[in-house]
Order: sequence, then structure tokens, then C-alpha cells
Amino acid sequence: MTDLTYLNDSYKKEFEAIVTKVEGRGITLDNTCFYPTSGGQPGDTGVLVAAGKEYKVVSAKKAGPDIIHEVDQDGIKEGDRVTGMVDWTRRYRFMRGHTACHVLSYVVNKETGALITGNQIAEDKCRIDFDLENFDREQIRSFEEKANRIISEGVEVSTKFLPREEAFQIPSVLKLKNVLPPSVETIRIVEIGDYDAQACGGTHIRDTSEIKGINVTSAENKGKNNRRVYFTLKD
Repeated sequence: MTDLTYLNDSYKKEFEAIVTKVEGRGITLDNTCFYPTSGGQPGDTGVLVAAGKEYKVVSAKKAGPDIIHEVDQDGIKEGDRVTGMVDWTRRYRFMRGHTACHVLSYVVNKETGALITGNQIAEDKCRIDFDLENFDREQIRSFEEKANRIISEGVEVSTKFLPREEAFQIPSVLKLKNVLPPSVETIRIVEIGDYDAQACGGTHIRDTSEIKGINVTSAENKGKNNRRVYFTLKD
């Protein structure tokens, strides 16, 4: 079972680990900072260094309780001690985008009651999908303004782990009660000050001001009651 150190420290970008399994070019480690593709957030890339040789990590993905790091060449062996380094520029942009998704989702839900049905984070843009009968351009503009107001406040973003039933006492988490399988006994909560609390396993920034701001670029109707908003991050 891989120890997922990014759950406690999203800013840790270099680590030491032992190789526990090698299958082709798929490397499993006893611990990792590499985030695997999940929840709309792409998996990390970077490098593993073993015996002075550098191997590019081209993808990270879940495999049960483990994370498989796909490298670009053969050579790493079970039992090797490696140094892992995450592509920080790419990861940090995903962290900003993921937290921005939470802020914008909070605003949409607060203003309309709409439930968020999905999100996708990328380097060039992000999107959120939500269940809403209709919206207009003025409403979308107000979503952007209110999200940017929260971002500019520099609100603390924190994480904590709660027992399942305690987590479900939080109204914004309760709607996941029938989604999360009973086997999930501990739930990781990401809080944005007093604004929002969501169950989330992704990586996030520490302060909303790090987002800098968002620009909503387009909105689409994706079928009955299914709306999609795209936004970019301000640099």
C-alpha cells in the first residue's frame, strides 16, 4: 500500500522512497508525492532518480491501494531506493485550478442551489458542470465576480480527516452519503475558510489569494439541466 504523502502536504515536491513492485515500466513505491489521475485532476509528471540515473515519470495512476508511476525507460528494480521529484510548475497550476473549482462551485451552489456534477482541470483551462435548469450571461458574470471576491480575500484553505458519520454532519458533504461506499470510513475534508467544506482527495493551495483570480471564458448547455462553465486562471 502506497503512503500518499500529498494528502497531508500538497507542497511537498521531492521525496525518498523504496520500490516495492515493478511491472514493465510501472513502478510502485512505498510512498509518493505524485498525485494520480483522479477527480478531474490530471496525474503528476516528473522524475524518479535511481542509482544516479534519471527516469521521466510520464503518468501516475491508481491501482487499488497503490500508485503506479509509469516511467519512460527500463532499469528500475524492486528494492531500489529512489528520489522522486514532481514537475512543480505543472502541479502548482493544477492546485490553483482545483481550489478555484471549489470556490466557483460554492458560488454557483449558493446562488442557485445547483449541484455540481463534475469538473475537469487542465493547464490551459478548467471547467465545472452543474445541474441547473437555465442561466443567463448576467448570472454567469455574477458568478465570476463573487468567486473573485472570495479569492481576493486570501481565505485560508485547510484539510482535515473526519470519521465518516462526523463528516456527514456537514451539510455540503451529506449529499455524498449515498455515493461514497460504506468501506470509506475516514473522509478527507477540504475547507475554504467559513465558506465551503467538501470531501476531496485532490491537491490544493493554502490561501485563495494564490489563485490570483479567474476569467469565465464560456458557458454551454450540455443537455437537459446540464450546464458547463469554462474558466482560465489569471497570471
